[in-house]
Amino acid sequence: MQTVTLIGMGASAATLTAEAREALGRAELVAGAQRLLDALPAGVTAERVPAVRPADILAAVAGAQNAAVLYSGDTGFYSGAAGLLARLKEAGIPARVLPGLSSVQMLAAALGRPWQDWKLVSAHGRPCDPVAAVCGGQPAFFLTGTGESGPAALCAQLAAAGLGALPVTVGENLGLASRRIFAGTAAGAAGERFGPLAVLLAEPAFRLPARTPGWPDETFVRAEGVPMTKRAVRAQVLAQLALCPGETVWDVGAGTGSVSLEMAYANGGAPVWAVERLPEACAVLEENRRRLGGWNVRPVSGEAPAALAGLPAPDAVFIGGTRGRLGPILDAALAANPAVRICLTAIALETLAAALDACTARGLEAEITQIAAAHAAGRPHLLRAENPVFLITATAAKERA
Repeated sequence: MQTVTLIGMGASAATLTAEAREALGRAELVAGAQRLLDALPAGVTAERVPAVRPADILAAVAGAQNAAVLYSGDTGFYSGAAGLLARLKEAGIPARVLPGLSSVQMLAAALGRPWQDWKLVSAHGRPCDPVAAVCGGQPAFFLTGTGESGPAALCAQLAAAGLGALPVTVGENLGLASRRIFAGTAAGAAGERFGPLAVLLAEPAFRLPARTPGWPDETFVRAEGVPMTKRAVRAQVLAQLALCPGETVWDVGAGTGSVSLEMAYANGGAPVWAVERLPEACAVLEENRRRLGGWNVRPVSGEAPAALAGLPAPDAVFIGGTRGRLGPILDAALAANPAVRICLTAIALETLAAALDACTARGLEAEITQIAAAHAAGRPHLLRAENPVFLITATAAKERA
């Protein structure tokens, strides 16, 4: 019966397990990347076929009764083995999987540290947001590629987000004689050159402990003339938008950034684009962002809707201020994502009516929530009422049968 053995080679022949060496000794054909084939230990007499893509490997092993396929690192850690296993299963060919040393294990060993609490992220051939990865408060390990997915480029993104002082370690050519360990900061690593066989470890950035929505107003730095959405309203805004981890958000008219920062904690580190026109408000927003660890808040200085051009499509939008431009702002959000969820605030009845008209004119279903808050005002037991605030939550109208 034909059998294909998928082998994790680690970094080189020196890191092959005894079981893997035995399997290679029995194989009549070995397929894999040329670099791995060249690193096979002496004594492996099998035919060697350079192949990387699952389809090419499947074609190479088709006529062999006992074939082996080499993968760098471990077969279960962001490995191409998964794609080949699916193809082999479809073809009805039995497969055996042998693990190898992964790059995360080798870096941890080189540093003399455990790695069970590291966040594991791959930037190799897939989208990667390093800022989101470090927002969880745990060390983030990146399996990197080259160019825009290389360690220097990822560190440049961290530095651009204000995390240039973040401690980072880059492991290059791990398991090889040419091994190099770089230890420094994200800003320093952004200016370095690394080879294609490199991984990155970024230490956790400061971040507040996880908390439910509705942070105390005293959490935020404020300034004269810079508006802030109050606690009771913020909590309800987040409830209405119902953010999920990974969702991109716009905060239009961000003010102090109070809503932006709460959303930044609610969406799992995905970007929150905080658009604000007032320079003094932008300064307060940036101070709050740094004080509270809202590294995934991306401040945008400018006035909507013009400042929204070119931003990534949002899953949700909070509109805290429009200066009479609600219609064009809604148009920009809907053009970017017709299924976007929108929440906006109104205090005056005229603003409420105008918002409902704007939503209806664009085929949106709007729901209104009124928030009335009051606070103790001394003795006897009196209450001081805040102005009622209306929340309008709008989504695309569902098609009716």
